[in-house]
Amino acid sequence: MSIININDKVRDHNKRAGILYLLQHLKKYKILLLFSVVSAFLSVGLSLYIPVVIGRAVDSILESDGSARLLSLLLQIMTATLVIALMQWCMSLCNNRVCYLTSKELRVKAFDHLTHITVSDADKLSTGDLVSRMTNDIDQLTDGLLLFFSQFFTSILTIIGTLLFMFMIHPMITMIVVVMTPVSFLIASYISKKSFLLFKDQSVKKGELTDYIEETIFGIKTLQSYQAQERSMEHFKSLNQSLKKTSEEVTFISSLTNPLTRFVNGLIYAVVGIGGAFLALRGVISIGSLTAFLSYASQYTKPFNEISGVITELQNAYASISRIYEFINDNQLEEESDGTLLSPVNGNIEFRHVSFSYQKEKKLIQDLNLSVSTGQRIAIVGPTGAGKSTLINLLMRFYSVDEGTILLDGYNIDQLNYNDLRKQYGMVLQEIWLKKGTIAENIAYGRPDATINEIQDAARRARADHFIEQLPKGYDTELDEDAIKLSLGQKQLLCIARVMLLNTTMMILDEATSSIDARTEILIQKAFLEMMKGRTSFIVAHRLSTIKEADLILVMKDGEIIEKGNHSELIERKGFYYQLFKAQYMGQERG
Repeated sequence: MSIININDKVRDHNKRAGILYLLQHLKKYKILLLFSVVSAFLSVGLSLYIPVVIGRAVDSILESDGSARLLSLLLQIMTATLVIALMQWCMSLCNNRVCYLTSKELRVKAFDHLTHITVSDADKLSTGDLVSRMTNDIDQLTDGLLLFFSQFFTSILTIIGTLLFMFMIHPMITMIVVVMTPVSFLIASYISKKSFLLFKDQSVKKGELTDYIEETIFGIKTLQSYQAQERSMEHFKSLNQSLKKTSEEVTFISSLTNPLTRFVNGLIYAVVGIGGAFLALRGVISIGSLTAFLSYASQYTKPFNEISGVITELQNAYASISRIYEFINDNQLEEESDGTLLSPVNGNIEFRHVSFSYQKEKKLIQDLNLSVSTGQRIAIVGPTGAGKSTLINLLMRFYSVDEGTILLDGYNIDQLNYNDLRKQYGMVLQEIWLKKGTIAENIAYGRPDATINEIQDAARRARADHFIEQLPKGYDTELDEDAIKLSLGQKQLLCIARVMLLNTTMMILDEATSSIDARTEILIQKAFLEMMKGRTSFIVAHRLSTIKEADLILVMKDGEIIEKGNHSELIERKGFYYQLFKAQYMGQERG
């Protein structure tokens, strides 16, 4: 089977599954949908009744004593028109509520899924494509649903109703209309299939363009410092041109539907008008009946124009819901385990024959054994790619081991609830992350119930209080909104203050002071030493000066622990650690 056929099958499956997924969400709004359907029935029914009344009014004009009857018929028309307007308002209200509640729920579902997916799946996601799925695609789905509920359903009812009324007036002319109808369907069906693939391709290319714009904004300083503006612009132009080309194609294809179906419908109306005129001249039908029939013929053909437009939008909506479904379905959630830790946790950690690799063909950690006692400070050093941060990822259960077990106080962490496990750790990463909000809210991110005194104490211990108090609003300063530009070091201090606020049994410091100047680093190291007393701590560092006081230093290379011991022991052995230390500091000490 060719790759193209497999991709087509996957696409069709996701399209069908996405529609079923959408229907499950719509079920809960069945009362609103029922009101919408009833309103549509009443609106369409009265719309179909009005031509009958108009026909009678035309015939009454030709009668000698028809003025009294005409007044009554005009009153009926006015009443029906008012009720139709009321029913359409009710229908729009129900449809808007259903569509916007559904889109809100899908956004919440997608975002909740995003926050719970495994880190391995998160690493594979394109930010721009994901943002496009959660914003553009859901917006397009909402537009498609609104058109479906407001036009598609009423159009179908109108077609069925007008056919019934036309058959009652004159079956033979009605058969002419019915015979010519499939042409419109064939045109709409062909174009909808063609446009679905183009709409999906358009969504993908929008995601690629969004991703590149975000990448450029994030790396604007690097881009300008390497004078890469021209190269970046060329790549942007290429992505933009590709999106433009696809958008032009999909616009051209989808815009063909309406004029083609209008042409066919106009042709039907002309045939009906000419044929009906001959019948009226021969006295087969009355002028009023012909007027009503032509009105029905017009009402009958108009929905095909609307349906063709709706079908085009529905293809866009189908493409959107399939992409939303793909994200929610194809990215695995972290597995919730039932095991719970005994409180308080002691912090005894053991690695037993642990093996792990990010890619199965590239081996990383193989048969790792390690035992860490309560309160020990464990430093992990080694060259880039040695597996230092991987150990942290395994400890936090961001990734699960391929073989072996990791025990915390004798419990296999794979059998523990991951939230229960992670709240035992205070963690500072090399990657700085602050949320939009106040300084105080960022420090209290792990403890939203912390008092302002506790927040200020954490900032003081992190040596962040000095610069915070110099800000215009102090701890109430809004990041981003107040246009405050913090340095990387200041942002890192806020992250350190965040972990200072947590009273956890264990700590993980992954290059925690990498963005901080040497003088502040010395002060923070003292605070860390005080905070780590009695707590099991893991410290990942490139600067070896920061881990001299560690109880145990693990030297990693190619996923293996090749040396272990304290600083003095490792220096005396004059092995790999000694070479690392010598490369960093021996030259400076001689100077």
